[in-house]
Amino acid sequence: MTKETSIRLFEQKQVRSVWDSEKEAWYFSIIDVIEVLTGTDRSRKYWSDLKSKLKNEGSELSDKIGQLKMAAGDGKMRLTDVADTEQLFRLIQSIPSPKVEPFKLWLARMGRERIDEIEDPEIGIDRLMETFLRKGYSKDWINQRLKSIEVRKELTDEWENRGVQKGQEYAILTDEITKAWSGFTTKEYKGFKDLKKENLRDHMSNLELVLNMLAEASTTEISKEKNPTTFKDSRKIARQGGTIAGNTRKEIEEKTGKKVVTKENARQLEQKKVRKIRSGFEEED
Repeated sequence: MTKETSIRLFEQKQVRSVWDSEKEAWYFSIIDVIEVLTGTDRSRKYWSDLKSKLKNEGSELSDKIGQLKMAAGDGKMRLTDVADTEQLFRLIQSIPSPKVEPFKLWLARMGRERIDEIEDPEIGIDRLMETFLRKGYSKDWINQRLKSIEVRKELTDEWENRGVQKGQEYAILTDEITKAWSGFTTKEYKGFKDLKKENLRDHMSNLELVLNMLAEASTTEISKEKNPTTFKDSRKIARQGGTIAGNTRKEIEEKTGKKVVTKENARQLEQKKVRKIRSGFEEED
């Protein structure tokens, strides 16, 4: 099965999802859906109780629920209960929430948008840009973020060609790259920025994104030249690629006297820039 994982937003809340290109169907994390509909932070317990309730009522729905690996809060890939669109429509009928009807419309729109994106990939890029704009990011940052997606895709394609396994092995190599350029593992980096489920790259400054791209692009190019045949070789190359960007980071910090890796996210930095510009205008007045 060809799968593409992503995080979709419903009312600014994250819903982990997987697109199955062979079945042409979305699969959604059930606990994420429960969390956005109920607002509870005990969505796992809620789902456990709901499964028992459905079983007692004679419903076969809970028995048909499958599992797929999705990124957990610590960045690791873990098996998660998922449901396709049809199953979710039936499932959410058992959840008392005023958000059920808006969520149904959201599900229907998701299916339509995905078909549109397959027919015209540029539509997907445009929608992603609109999402970032609504979240308050600047156009300059968004352009960097879109480029970072392209760079990351080239790297994962190279890893796939070298026999690296998706999931844990991708996570290990990503950790090697991140540690080498930033001084943090991915988990430490997210902790530094006080992030949980959020995507780390969505909370990087322009400079952080650029250095991360340099690290990943360098890793890709070295891998293409070295043709690694083992995971151990790919891990060594990941450190080499990250080190190139790490050395650049250290040089920038030496010249500026400022740390590159910041606790702030892109939107906070943008707000700071706006305040600085406004302050300059006030001084001129």
